[in-house]
Amino acid sequence: MAGKPKLHYTKGRGKMESIRWLLAAAGVEFEEEFIETKEDLEKLRNDGVLLFQQVPMVEMDGMRMVQTRAILSYIAAKYNLYGKDLKERAWIDMYVEGTTDLMGMIMYFPFQPADTKEKNLALIIERATTRYFPVYEKALKDHGQDYLVGNKLSWADVHLLEAILMAEECKPDVLSAFPLLQAFKGRISNIPTIKKFLQPGSQRKPPTDEKFVAVVRKIFNI
Repeated sequence: MAGKPKLHYTKGRGKMESIRWLLAAAGVEFEEEFIETKEDLEKLRNDGVLLFQQVPMVEMDGMRMVQTRAILSYIAAKYNLYGKDLKERAWIDMYVEGTTDLMGMIMYFPFQPADTKEKNLALIIERATTRYFPVYEKALKDHGQDYLVGNKLSWADVHLLEAILMAEECKPDVLSAFPLLQAFKGRISNIPTIKKFLQPGSQRKPPTDEKFVAVVRKIFNI
C-alpha cells in the first residue's frame, strides 16, 4: 500500500471532495478508484476493507482509513495544517465543523424533492449569510491576519474556501456583504497548490447534477 494515497469513492464530490481538497492543498498527489456500480461497492464490503461498510475510504501510509473526519484530521496533522498547539487545533476544529455543517446542507440539496428545492435553497443562503460567514468575517477582522488561525495556512482555511465556492454556486454574489471573505477567497485561491487544483483538468469534481444523483441513488440503494 506504499506510494500515492488511493481514494475509493464515486466519481463525484460527496464526502470525498474535502479530502481531495486537503490533499491537493498539501501538494500530495493521489490516485482514485471509482465506485461506479452497486457491485463495486459490494466488492469492497465483501473484501472486508471498509471498517463500517461505508465510503469514503482512503488507502494511505499502510492504513485503510474510513470516516471522513478521521481521514481529514490525519491529513491535516501529517502535513502541518492543524495548528501549533491544542488551542489552535480546537479553533481549527470549530471552524471546520461550522463549514462542514454549511457544506452538508449544500451537498444534500440536489437529492431533495423538487417541490422543496426553492425553500431549501433559500435556507442555505440564509444560513450562509447570517450564521456562518459572519463568524469568519469577524475572525479575520478581529485578528487582522491573512489566515483564520495562527496566521498560517491550516485545514480551516482550505475548508472555508471550499465552502465559499460551493455557496457561490448556489448564489454567485453570496459574499457581497463580506469584504474580508472576498479578499480571503482571492488570497487562498492563489496559493500555488490550491490554484493548481482549481484549474480545469484537476481531480476536483463538478457540482452534482441530476444524472449523478441517479447514479448515487443506484449505487447506495437510496
